[in-house]
Amino acid sequence: MRRHSFIARLGPADTANVPVAQAGSVVTEVRFVDGERRLGIGLGYSIDQLLRRDVCPSDVAIDLALLAALVTAADTRLSRATESQDSWTREIDLHVPVSDPELWTQASERAERMLDFLTGDRWRLFFRARNKENRQLVKRPEGLDLSATFDCVCLFSGGLDSFVGAIDLLAAKRRPLLISHYWDLSTSSQKTCASRLAAVYGDMEPCHVRARVGFDKHDFDMVSEAEPTQRGRSFLFFALAALAASGLANGTTIFVPENGLISLNVPLDPLRVGAWSTRTTHPFYMAQWNELLSSVGIGARLENPYRFKTKGEMLAECTNRAILSRHVGDTISCSSVAKARFRGESPRHCGYCVPCLIRRAAIAKAFGDDPTVYSLTGLSAGTINAQKGEGEHVRPFQLMGRRLRDKPGLAHLLIRKPGPLSDYGDAEIAAYADVFWRGVEEVADLIGEARVRPG
Repeated sequence: MRRHSFIARLGPADTANVPVAQAGSVVTEVRFVDGERRLGIGLGYSIDQLLRRDVCPSDVAIDLALLAALVTAADTRLSRATESQDSWTREIDLHVPVSDPELWTQASERAERMLDFLTGDRWRLFFRARNKENRQLVKRPEGLDLSATFDCVCLFSGGLDSFVGAIDLLAAKRRPLLISHYWDLSTSSQKTCASRLAAVYGDMEPCHVRARVGFDKHDFDMVSEAEPTQRGRSFLFFALAALAASGLANGTTIFVPENGLISLNVPLDPLRVGAWSTRTTHPFYMAQWNELLSSVGIGARLENPYRFKTKGEMLAECTNRAILSRHVGDTISCSSVAKARFRGESPRHCGYCVPCLIRRAAIAKAFGDDPTVYSLTGLSAGTINAQKGEGEHVRPFQLMGRRLRDKPGLAHLLIRKPGPLSDYGDAEIAAYADVFWRGVEEVADLIGEARVRPG
């Protein structure tokens, strides 16, 4: 294992000596500002979109976005196979120029803990003052209208849960600023979903910001093979939402629509533990985010209004079921829609990963008919090969369903496996246990007695 140090630079004038914390650390410098003093790597474009909507982010929120972008650089460009001694855990130091180093140094321990929990790596964060030439990264426009154009922020991934979240807000006459982050085929549904909303609720373009922040091999020297797991992606997504919220009224809510089962992401079998299970919206991680925002003075708060609902319940209780049922097939839940090419198929849902199984069960419960195109078309026809990807999660869902039916009290123990719930009271923990049990039952009802056998 090699420790890596990523140093963010703010342009040609940012030449200050930045000592690494550990001798022998592999140093990678990432330049974020071009010769025109404009933030690159997609951050400048994101901020431009906000400014065109009369939303001017704060300096501290820009610091957070820079930190998140550097996290993304390290997370996506450090191979776990070659840069860790256990094929997972990497040791990463980040050096970030910020507007207020003292403020961020005080918050560093919490941010490190969040990142450790999210990705399963060992992070250390170091902050220094921005260089004089880049002291002000965004010039506040004169005459900026800070009227209540938007009354909340909502993450809009192009997935089914985010589609429900946007519908419910718009149907309630809320004025959400929708924040998307796009990169590959799994996020290609964002514009389509926005157009479906526009047909009912009016033009979405003025209230939809689509960011593209990321790195490829041309942005800086490759430090290793690319890493596909991308466990840190939600840190960037949430930071972009906070960037937007910082330009709105103090106390703005950032809605993170996600069903309770996937948020908890309880391991279904002993092999799926630790960082192998994504923790994107886990209750502990969400609570830590709210503490971080408060500690650095960003007056916004993340909230998942569906944390105690299964995906099927979200769909069944959606305020506008008509638009949802018409366009449910336009959303994307599968994170690997491109892998269909290995079957000689066009991009589509695989139909057998955890998100796909939860999606299929939810649509079956709420609407019966499912217009989604899946690679695995039938779960009960024939035998599913347990030695291939298509059988990896079906059998664990069946077994977990039986375990919970035999011993319902297990749910209270199992929901603590992915992470602590110490930020929540007894009533909320009981509600988490209940939504986990109902969510597993929802999927178990779909797959029934599907036959899963070795090939």
